[in-house]
Amino acid sequence: MFAEITRSSYIAFSRVLGRRSFRPICAVSEETFTRSYRQIHIESLRKENFKMPLYETISKGAINSPNYSLYFKNNCGNVISPMHDIPLYANEEKTIYNMVVEVPRWTNAKMEISLKTPLNPIKQDIKKGKLRFVANCFPHKGYIWNYGALPQTWENPNHIEPSTGCKGDNDPIDVIEIGYRVAKRGDVLQVKVLGAIALIDEGETDWKIIAINVNDPLASKVNDVSDVDQYFPGLLRATVEWFKIYKIPDGKPENQFAFNGDAKSADFATSIIAETHKFWQTLINQSNVGTPEIACQNITNRHSEFVIGKEEAAKILDEAPDGGEVEEVVDTVDTWHFIHLK
Repeated sequence: MFAEITRSSYIAFSRVLGRRSFRPICAVSEETFTRSYRQIHIESLRKENFKMPLYETISKGAINSPNYSLYFKNNCGNVISPMHDIPLYANEEKTIYNMVVEVPRWTNAKMEISLKTPLNPIKQDIKKGKLRFVANCFPHKGYIWNYGALPQTWENPNHIEPSTGCKGDNDPIDVIEIGYRVAKRGDVLQVKVLGAIALIDEGETDWKIIAINVNDPLASKVNDVSDVDQYFPGLLRATVEWFKIYKIPDGKPENQFAFNGDAKSADFATSIIAETHKFWQTLINQSNVGTPEIACQNITNRHSEFVIGKEEAAKILDEAPDGGEVEEVVDTVDTWHFIHLK
């Protein structure tokens, strides 16, 4: 069909353009068309593969109940731990990191990777038998960035951080992602590290890594904390204020910071992440290093004493509780608190 159209087009147009002028166009058109189609087809397949998510989430239990859990699968369909099986680094150069989103921006439910639950699904924190929600401290609505954690990191509670003089908080290292997009709970984002803030929470170092989604329109322009002030004016100040006051409505004192609340550089943050990654490697590979509070089951770390089979991981998901007693969402989600610092 293509050859017939080309031949008839050649006859028609050669009368107007002249045989000599049209012949080169007609001679390469079919070949060019075939090559272009193949190239477009290959590129479309590449784009489809590129857009294919590496991870998916599976909900178990009723939302707003203690049974709610968000489990993870990789693109092979295997149930995994977001803390232990998702790589810390998203590229071989170790300049881009994977971030597991626990709390999307503007939401209040305090969701976190569950350390005690096998395969570490995301669950809502419980305080005094009730689901925990973060208060709205004017002018901040819920969390003011996408909040989550870097996988394969661990802030070792037996290690005193020299720069802060305080031990680690026994959690994966926290991340605040400042890009424009409101992420979804369970998203695994590729982020660039910009800096770090050291929150001192009840005598423990609680690092807050500042990062930006590599797909954000401003990602190429923002490389360090100084750039954050330029392109996101007021955000660093608001971040320190948020962490300082967010527990006050619960009757707790304002939080304290190392370095007077000043954000440290991207290089400093990168060194802290590398250190917590080494702590995690020790945690996942040696049973005598871990703590009873951390479930270390995983399917990908073959040297780990806690590695389990894919069938066992699938069984953990299957046996996770469904249903659950749904709690009424507390007034915290809609109430504004006006905090006056001394």
